[in-house]
Amino acid sequence: MGTFISNSPESTLAFGESWAARAKPGWVIALRGDLGAGKTQWVKGFARGLGFAGRVASPTFALIQSYAGGRHPLFHLDLYRLASETEIVAAGLDEFLFNPPGIAVVEWPERWLGGSAQGELPASWRRFCFKQTGERDRLITYEDPEP
Repeated sequence: MGTFISNSPESTLAFGESWAARAKPGWVIALRGDLGAGKTQWVKGFARGLGFAGRVASPTFALIQSYAGGRHPLFHLDLYRLASETEIVAAGLDEFLFNPPGIAVVEWPERWLGGSAQGELPASWRRFCFKQTGERDRLITYEDPEP
């Protein structure tokens, strides 16, 4: 498990950008953390690192945002408004959780697990947990199945 301490939104952005350097199609990245913990800021950096130059927005109300024009297509999912696996499947989002046609970044992945924050995500997923430790400070822990 790795740890990154961010002291600013710019630092969180740069950390996301650094992860994009080795990203591969088929990756699913799970982002856990409270509202305002920096998840979408990290995704903005990740998209920039893939070469996407446009605006990156939270998909909270759209459920999914797609970004093309970078090295790989990026699909940013937000499952916050969905209560169960049944709703995720009904919304057609499950296809992005297994073998996405690019890279999928999933905010609130515990919704897939029946709302359990302690549930086990698939072993192949990269896992990040964002914790706000100060007004601008974030503790980001992560696990990567491929060192």
